[in-house]
Amino acid sequence: MKLHIQRLFRFTAWANQRTLAAVRSTPAAHAEALPILSHLLAAEHVWLSRLQQREPQHAVWPTLDIDHSAALAAENEAGYQALLAQLEGDELSTVIRYRTSQGHEFATSMQDILTQVLLHGPYHRGQIAKIIGRCGGVAPNTDYITFTREVG
Repeated sequence: MKLHIQRLFRFTAWANQRTLAAVRSTPAAHAEALPILSHLLAAEHVWLSRLQQREPQHAVWPTLDIDHSAALAAENEAGYQALLAQLEGDELSTVIRYRTSQGHEFATSMQDILTQVLLHGPYHRGQIAKIIGRCGGVAPNTDYITFTREVG
């Protein structure tokens, strides 16, 4: 399971990089796409912070420019790689206690949190692709199968 989740996080980083590049090359899409991209990356950051039991440095809906978004994407990629590399045995079933941005307390397994992160991104990358296409840019192909064909 750990190896599969690590692969899915490599896919996530790959898809985020393709999305960042497409947004960067389509300035007409920035006003609409950047808030969604910022949210996607900030949500990854917030969940990583919860998994690490530390306070997040970004709100769930921050205002980030393209360069800050790229930096956050790189930070998230490194953070998830490090977290997953340290996992041993059945740690994926570890329950993480956290508080939402509204102050509600929850306890969720690490596996479910990681699954949330992995499934949240494609939804928003699809929204961004549609915006880019509508604004005259080339919508990025961020399908998992494309990742497997290109990266292996």
